[in-house]
Amino acid sequence: MHMTRSSGILLHPTSLPGPYATGTLGKEAYRFADMLAQAGQKLWQVLPLYPTGFGDSPYQALSAFAGNPIFISPEILADQGLIELKDAGYPKINPQTRVDFRNAEKFIQPLLLKAFKKFNDNNGTIDQKYFKRFCAKNTYWLDDFALYMALKEHFGLMPWTAWHADIRMRKPAAMAYYKNVLEFRIRYHRFVQFLFSEQWMALKKYANSKSISIIGDNPIFVAHDSADVWAHRELFDLDGKGFPKHVAGFPPDGFSPTGQLWGNPLYNWKKHRETNYKWWIDNIRMSLEQTDYVRIDHFIGFTRYWSIPYGETTAENGKWLKGPGMEFFSALKKHLRPLNLIAEDLGIMTEEAALIMKKMKLPGMKLLHFAFDGNPQNNFHPDNFSAENVVYTGTHDNDTTRGWFAKLSKARKNIVQKESLLSDKNTEYYFANRNK
Repeated sequence: MHMTRSSGILLHPTSLPGPYATGTLGKEAYRFADMLAQAGQKLWQVLPLYPTGFGDSPYQALSAFAGNPIFISPEILADQGLIELKDAGYPKINPQTRVDFRNAEKFIQPLLLKAFKKFNDNNGTIDQKYFKRFCAKNTYWLDDFALYMALKEHFGLMPWTAWHADIRMRKPAAMAYYKNVLEFRIRYHRFVQFLFSEQWMALKKYANSKSISIIGDNPIFVAHDSADVWAHRELFDLDGKGFPKHVAGFPPDGFSPTGQLWGNPLYNWKKHRETNYKWWIDNIRMSLEQTDYVRIDHFIGFTRYWSIPYGETTAENGKWLKGPGMEFFSALKKHLRPLNLIAEDLGIMTEEAALIMKKMKLPGMKLLHFAFDGNPQNNFHPDNFSAENVVYTGTHDNDTTRGWFAKLSKARKNIVQKESLLSDKNTEYYFANRNK
């Protein structure tokens, strides 16, 4: 992958300012793109945009393909004649303090339903043919997702393992029955995804017109209670009732004495191999259509992953299992070009993962918060960077840089100030001599 030397900002749309319980893809997003352009920035990285499930985490999403409806801008819907802006009002929340996922969902759903009803009646400015075209292009994931969401509502938002056995197991008669009974809600959820896609792709086009590239983010694992697992049980390590046999996590280390128990179901890599990794190829292809680059979370997990028996309360009793490795990335490269991926290679690096990154020419990540400790051999120190690195101050797991620095000891602050100045001198030397 070729990435021109450039800088930018990591900011999720939820953090955009505005009058609602969360940021949206409306005028505040366009203003942010303008601000980036005026500041000479070339990159805008976002975290996953999926509809959130457990804990409102995008890493526990209801789909690995769908967009989160809370990002849909009421102002744009009003401009399209689908709602009146007075219908929106303002949620009773201070938008300057924190994102409120629950209020955001409660607020947007009635507006989306009004928009859908108007659209169904051929009101507004959206041509029906664009919706039909979207549905036809995305049928490979959209049909299952829309049905899953309608069923989830029908069964009181319970996880799919608690639904009636016939539809839980996707029996043909049950599938036909519920598609008929829930036809209105199924079409509604297709329409919501259409709105999200239209607004997001318009924003991406605008950012690109300002010479700003978008960096997306793909988690390696999906949530158990998701459309993907319900629709493709064979691709996951599940028992006969649909529950995980083993779940994902990370073993005990210096940061966590009992390890990290993520709880996501593991993949049945044998079945993925038999399908030539079609589900993954579809997923990454869509991500690369929606963004210019994609950061692959927990990249090392494709070479080895920590398998924990389902039901464990900590990650201690797990074991390492081998992932699909180079074969997986070769399959991606065969079908997806250019393969603009960034590897989240933090943690304990494996030789196999390092070799894959080298062969596939995938840049890795460096964090400045880990850099300045007085050790000149520190891999995170700017003096040890190469062109194959994407450099961050920290990740979404870290404190802000201001908070990080404030909590350092006086001795460590002195090291940071001294070594960062040395790095500045090296940077000046680089720019002064790069054309010689």
